[in-house]
Amino acid sequence: MTELTIQNTRGPALDTVHRVHAAVCSADGALVAYSGDAEHVGIMRSAAKPFQALPLAEDGVLERFAITGEELALACASHNSEVRQVEVARGLLERIGLSEDDLACGPHPALAREFGVRPDRSAKRVELAEPSRLASNCSGKHSGMLALALHHGWETEGYHLRGHPVQQRALGVLARYAAMAESDIGQGVDGCGVVTFSLPLAAIARAFAALGADESPAARTVVGAMMEHPEFVAGQWRLDTELMQAYPGSLLVKVGAEGMYCAALPGRGLGLALKVEDGSSRAAMPALLRVLDALELEPAPSSVLGRFAELDVLNTRFEPVGAMRAEGGVSFA
Repeated sequence: MTELTIQNTRGPALDTVHRVHAAVCSADGALVAYSGDAEHVGIMRSAAKPFQALPLAEDGVLERFAITGEELALACASHNSEVRQVEVARGLLERIGLSEDDLACGPHPALAREFGVRPDRSAKRVELAEPSRLASNCSGKHSGMLALALHHGWETEGYHLRGHPVQQRALGVLARYAAMAESDIGQGVDGCGVVTFSLPLAAIARAFAALGADESPAARTVVGAMMEHPEFVAGQWRLDTELMQAYPGSLLVKVGAEGMYCAALPGRGLGLALKVEDGSSRAAMPALLRVLDALELEPAPSSVLGRFAELDVLNTRFEPVGAMRAEGGVSFA
């Protein structure tokens, strides 16, 4: 077995090593490939968002509030806080009769900066909004949850808390796709205050495979919104967006905080979940490309998006002083 690691160098010397656990599964739960421990329990963080957004499509919320594909993609997003993304979130809140004051999430620096990816020289400059609750990378998810509460006549106060019907609804959706009992899925608090879930990577991979393979109208609507509007799922300079743009209709990608990445390959009935053990979000990017390369996407993702496959290590003058790259890979079951 060849274990997948991400290695940081400074000059010729090895500085740090990030261990990666990964699982690739089919929709029926069969393990296809793995690195490290496929049963490693990972906290999904924002990778849970597609499942948290599914009730909007299943329960008639999209029709009730005329939610657009862009708005639904934003409900699944960990967005950059780009001005255009924030304005879409604002428009959805206004349409459902609420405002930024109703959001339970807090402000934070834009993820475009947090991920530390140097933009391609051809990339246009993107205008980022100032930190606010509405500019939170989770504002789309929170707006969607508020719309779900209003649709059902549930209290909007406390919509983000464990035990609220909104959160119970999301738990039920994830349990269905992961083929697990709700009681076996761990629940914690995400960075934005909403419930997030912990379960084995193989179960998360199965859930993404099942979502990609699901032909129900609701699943097709959510998956379609993400793949048709990838610029709202993450944004400029981000791996999620650029992968879905590079493989249109063939790949769904969703990041989670602390070194989590998940994806679905709908045409092949596969899902994957990986976790960088020490929580490095930057290390998760070359790790994801190495796993996708092993699954023989054509052309190889690392060749299409090379700047994510080998990331510069920068000093405080923003000068490259080393590199972050993948070593090893996955074993096939």
